[in-house]
Amino acid sequence: MRAQIHAEPGPSDDGPGHLTGTGTLHGIDERAASAEHRPMRVLVIEDDHDTASYVVKGLKEQGHVADHAADGKAGLHLASTESYDVLVVDRMLPELDGLSIIKSLRLAENRTPALILSALGEVDDRVQGLQAGGDDYLVKPFAFSELLARLEALVRRSDVEAPATKLQVGDLEMDLLARQVKRAGKTIDLQPREFRLLEFLMRHSGQVVTRTMLLEKVWEYHFDPQTNVIDVHISRLRSKIDKEFPQPLLHTVRGAGYVLRAS
Repeated sequence: MRAQIHAEPGPSDDGPGHLTGTGTLHGIDERAASAEHRPMRVLVIEDDHDTASYVVKGLKEQGHVADHAADGKAGLHLASTESYDVLVVDRMLPELDGLSIIKSLRLAENRTPALILSALGEVDDRVQGLQAGGDDYLVKPFAFSELLARLEALVRRSDVEAPATKLQVGDLEMDLLARQVKRAGKTIDLQPREFRLLEFLMRHSGQVVTRTMLLEKVWEYHFDPQTNVIDVHISRLRSKIDKEFPQPLLHTVRGAGYVLRAS
């Protein structure tokens, strides 16, 4: 949704969103880019080209990774299949509105923090956005420095939350402290790598997990070694958690990856 962006004009008076000679966006508080903040991976779901370009460019200049989706369906797909630290979601979008995106993610147990951008700024509008599952709400027009500070706050809050000691998907349970896995009350013996693989899948239940994500997070490879190691371990894991049960949990998504879900 098109909305004016508020930013402090720089010395060249180019206005919001334009680059100065030093390559920085006007309105960015340099203090917000202090080294203490780790790089974030951000998905910006925004249909207005100027707003999206302004936000994405500003995030990249601050050392963050930013992806962009120009409509609701594309945004929901990226948010469901890729791993992000935080989402920036415009409320009024083509194909699928921002609140529907967030509701769909929350129903799929995707808890990635989401900041809603909207020109609708009444109290009822903000309450509706937060009740839909949004974690913060920023009204247009906005200053980039405030947007950045809010995103960093959401990520910090997410980082310091007490880590879960138990995970559950359907009747599959994992006790991270006891290193024990059960399904329908039956203990399942897993090798250490199988345990790590299942833990990652359970933490991302309802999301399509790609081979690249598994290689980087479970095997700690930052390249594709061109082996069938993932296929072998997925097959072994499936035989242990699904073979003796009527409802399969681990599914292959052709051409995309794998998803662990209860239905």
